[in-house]
Amino acid sequence: MTNGPKKTIVPVLSFGRGIFTASAFFIAAMSALPVLDGGCARAQQAGSATGLAIPRYVSLKSDHVNLREGPSKDHATKWIYQRAGLPVEITAEFETWRRIRDSEGAEGWVLHSLLSGKRTALISPWKKNTPPLPLYGLPQEGANVTARLAPGVVAGVKSCDGSWCRLKGEGYDGFMGQTNLWGVYPGEKVE
Repeated sequence: MTNGPKKTIVPVLSFGRGIFTASAFFIAAMSALPVLDGGCARAQQAGSATGLAIPRYVSLKSDHVNLREGPSKDHATKWIYQRAGLPVEITAEFETWRRIRDSEGAEGWVLHSLLSGKRTALISPWKKNTPPLPLYGLPQEGANVTARLAPGVVAGVKSCDGSWCRLKGEGYDGFMGQTNLWGVYPGEKVE
């Protein structure tokens, strides 16, 4: 990490989504509610196709990803994501299809080949129109600020210790509190 000039990174997001129907909005809103399992905020099960944990975060591999109403190309495209690297949460699996949810709670199906295991996170997407958040040189409040990242920025996640995540991208490298990120679970450790 450098002790050079502080940088402010602003978001470059393009969802390119279509219009919600009332039923799609209701399903997306209900799916965004936390699942409780014995006091834990996140219940995990194994995916039927991969055996990997469900839910789990991944990112979009392409800058053109069709989100479909169901798990086949016969289903209508609800909208098109236009941002490679955008974090999404896999909520279900069916053969080669994955049901995903974005940071706004919208869900649909995409082919597994359009998803990447590379971890990314959105900087506080719920804090729109607020000043950029500090990225620290060390995983502690009050450490040297190496950059400031605006809400909505997509950052590469290098690691998380359950409280802090190391984020790295073009022009920045440092630590941010995990509670400021969408794309990692509270208390999750990422190596």
